[in-house]
Parts: sequence; structure tokens; C-alpha cells
Amino acid sequence: MQGICMAARCILNLTCPDRPGVVHAVSGALLGLDANIVESSQFGDLESGRFCMRTEFDLPSGDLGAAEAALRRDLDCFDGELALRDTADRPRVMILVSKFDHCLVDLLYRWRSGQLAVEIPVIASNHPDCAVWAARYGVPFVHLPVTGDTKSEQEAEIMGLLDTHNIDMVVLARYMQILSDDLCSRLDGRAINIHHSFLPGFKGAKPYHQAHERGVKLIGATAHFVTPELDEGPIIEQDVVRVDHANTPDQLVAMGRDVERVVLARAVRYWSEDRVQRVGHKTVVFS
Repeated sequence: MQGICMAARCILNLTCPDRPGVVHAVSGALLGLDANIVESSQFGDLESGRFCMRTEFDLPSGDLGAAEAALRRDLDCFDGELALRDTADRPRVMILVSKFDHCLVDLLYRWRSGQLAVEIPVIASNHPDCAVWAARYGVPFVHLPVTGDTKSEQEAEIMGLLDTHNIDMVVLARYMQILSDDLCSRLDGRAINIHHSFLPGFKGAKPYHQAHERGVKLIGATAHFVTPELDEGPIIEQDVVRVDHANTPDQLVAMGRDVERVVLARAVRYWSEDRVQRVGHKTVVFS
């Protein structure tokens, strides 16, 4: 008895030099596979001359390997970068966290409730405080304490976890450690960080208290890819909330944590759905 071939929902990402005929070629290549396009977005960046395209489609054959080979053959003339994924193949995410747990808990809730189409095989932290949340959601927790003298050894353990669990993306959910340049380079395009959007205005300890003293009217958060340049990686998502003179420092902290968790969750969702493409030092996000 022959096996039954199951259809697959797939996502194709393509970046290439901008020129006429790209959309037509992609559509024609998918038609040749008897595929049905269910969502398509594209953008031509005038500054870089790069064209970005994300196409979601149903593949009746379910044969991802054959489809990728055909697409690479048909689109080879565009000299682009092509990535194809079956949406049933969920990306694997490792979360790094310190003591603040609001972003971690939000991600775990969204993951467990089906709002984030990822797998979370491990959580690691330089403090033991968040182990209770990992246990509650049934995710292995690894305590990796670090000091100035043990940073390289601790980061080697982080890399070991990435290899052991076949991690696709690291999410820094308020992980209060500066990653070394070496680790940042090894995680290029594979790590997302979240921080308040007061930078570079209010650096260091208690940024919300500093902002309160200066009478800020907006507070916000930024999610970006991690690079060796601290907090300057390509931005994926941002948001703000309005505040006024009546808000206390503690209220600003609470409001800031709310926007931080929402912005991080959006960034992780966009990435997990292959909606983020890097163009130079910025991103194209097909939200």
C-alpha cells in the first residue's frame, strides 16, 4: 500500500537585487508546483536596491525537498537568498532570563496557549529565581551563574545548550548580562533582545526613575537583533505609551514592563512566522 502524500503549508522568503519580473517568476515557479498562494508581501528598498518577498502557500505534494530544488532552479537567475520552511516545522527557541520575570512569563503563556508557534526546549538563567516558572510550564531550567572571572566558561555553556537542543533563536527576556563580542558574533541573526527605549538618554541603573526626574511624556520598548554594538542591532519592533507628571516612578516601571513584554512577544512572533528580513543594518517586517 502506497503512503498518502500530505499537503504542507510553506513559507518562502526571498531577498535579491531589485529588478523587474521577480514577483512574476515566484508566482510562476509556485504555479509549476501546483501550489496555492495564500499570502504574499513584498518590498523594494530604494536605498540598498534590495527586494524582499515573503510568500505563504499550500504545497499539495508536501515534498519540501523537491519544491526547494525547483524554486532554486527557477529563481537562480535573480542571484538572491532563498529560504523555505514547512510551518509544521516549528523553530526552537531558548530563553535567557535573569531576575525580572515579566517577559519570560508572557512568552511562556503565549507559547502554551498557541499564540507563538515555537518550541521552547530550555530556559537558562544566571539566577535561580525564575526556575519556578520553568517548572510550572514544564520546561527544563538551567542555572548558569556568572562572574567577571567565569564569563567565558558560562558563555561556553550557553553555546553548548544551543547545540544540545538544536536552538534556532535565543531570546533575551530581560537577561541582564552583556554578551561578549565573540558570542554576539556567533549568534548573529539568532538572538533577539528587549530593552526600554530611553537609550541613549537614560543609561545605567533605574532608567525609569531617571526618566521620571526629567518629566518624560512617553515611555517605550525596543526589540532588536543582538550585535556586538550594545543595544544598537537592527530593530524588529517598538511601541510607546503616554505618561504624565502624575505617574510615580513605580508606575512608570509597571507600565514599562507591560510594553516590554508586548513588544518582545510581537518580535518573537514576527520572527517565528518568517516575517523579518534583514537589509543592511535595518529590518523589513511583514507584520
